[in-house]
Amino acid sequence: MRHHPLDPQLFVENRDRLRKLLPKNALVAVNANDVLPTNADGSLPLVANNDLFYLSGIEQEESLLVLAPDAADEKLREILFLREPSEHLKTWEGYKHSKDDATKISGVRTIKWLSEFPVVWRGLMCDADQVFLNTNEHKRAVVEVQTRDARFIEDCKRQYPLHAYRRLAPLMHKLRVVKSPREIEVLKEAIRITDAGFRRVCKAVRPGVAEYELEAEFAHEFVRNRAKFAYTPIIASGANACTLHYIANDQPCGAGDLLLMDVAANYGNYNADLTRTVPVDGKFTKRQRDIYNAVLRVMRASIKGATVGKLHRDWTRESQLMMNDELLKLGLITADDVKNAKPEEPASRKYFMHGLGHPLGLDVHDVGLMNEPFAAGCVLTVEPGIYIPDEKIGVRLENDIVVTENGPVDLMADIPVEADEIEALMKR
Repeated sequence: MRHHPLDPQLFVENRDRLRKLLPKNALVAVNANDVLPTNADGSLPLVANNDLFYLSGIEQEESLLVLAPDAADEKLREILFLREPSEHLKTWEGYKHSKDDATKISGVRTIKWLSEFPVVWRGLMCDADQVFLNTNEHKRAVVEVQTRDARFIEDCKRQYPLHAYRRLAPLMHKLRVVKSPREIEVLKEAIRITDAGFRRVCKAVRPGVAEYELEAEFAHEFVRNRAKFAYTPIIASGANACTLHYIANDQPCGAGDLLLMDVAANYGNYNADLTRTVPVDGKFTKRQRDIYNAVLRVMRASIKGATVGKLHRDWTRESQLMMNDELLKLGLITADDVKNAKPEEPASRKYFMHGLGHPLGLDVHDVGLMNEPFAAGCVLTVEPGIYIPDEKIGVRLENDIVVTENGPVDLMADIPVEADEIEALMKR
């Protein structure tokens, strides 16, 4: 792992939380992700399965966690199955977890090699009443390649056709959407590194610098802090900022333009998510500042509005109505536009066409129950924007917050965002 080891108590507590949601005599299996091929004999770096990581801290390929809370043999109530290390693997692929190391990482005491899995699994299946297996059930997921979990499900149903199979994903979503204090601390480290990257890049912004050069500055700061990009960085100058998912990052930054940077760090598999928009010249024009401050006011008000018990759709609707008022002041829409708009398509969507925010955590667009009220411990992004292609202006601002019983806490409150702060930072 690149990051410092995390406290294994985080994973112990997560498993305890899952156990409380399981019925009597339940059996759970969670697989690692596949190492995906590219071309010829190439492969992509392993992306950890976030459910497996959440429950064990394990990031190694072919790993498998089994939970059988009511197993007669206490040693079989939590089992991690791993690839067995060998001199061959050590020579060609490097370090693989020993049993002792896996216990130190996960807090799981029973570690077995994968060769032992079929016999152990059969014994547990014979005693299980319900079997919880995992799939990726994110509503926006595009699943075109069969996963390791999917193959595992097919094999189980072929060998044990009469068992009652259940979906693990809804339980994991319920757990993962509410972050524990230990998770918040890891997120704060990802945010600290993101802040350092943003401040570094602001020193390098000037007319003529290429977007990819600024991406390199972020990469330098992230890697030196044992982090990586949370997602493909968006570094969009001028009209490029009006493309919501612009990732080419290959154009020069022009004098007089704004530069939108949606870039953040991933640390310990937890993701920050930051967007800032800065003037390439180091100083906003009056028009740019007016648009910027309009977005900032909506972000500030939306942060305050993220309270326990509120529905995501109502929170988003509030931001759209606030944006209507701001766009009226900017002369971008008219009172008739507001009056004649359909409730599901407010006038503001012409210039603010995306959602207000999303759950954040082990996934950037984290899993969660989006149709349920915000609960204390939910971590959300807040990211309003205004995009005006005719003026080659795109402004988006984004902070990460945690919902608490005492009101929302802005986890990015120390990262400059006021227009004067941005100008002062770039001047230095």
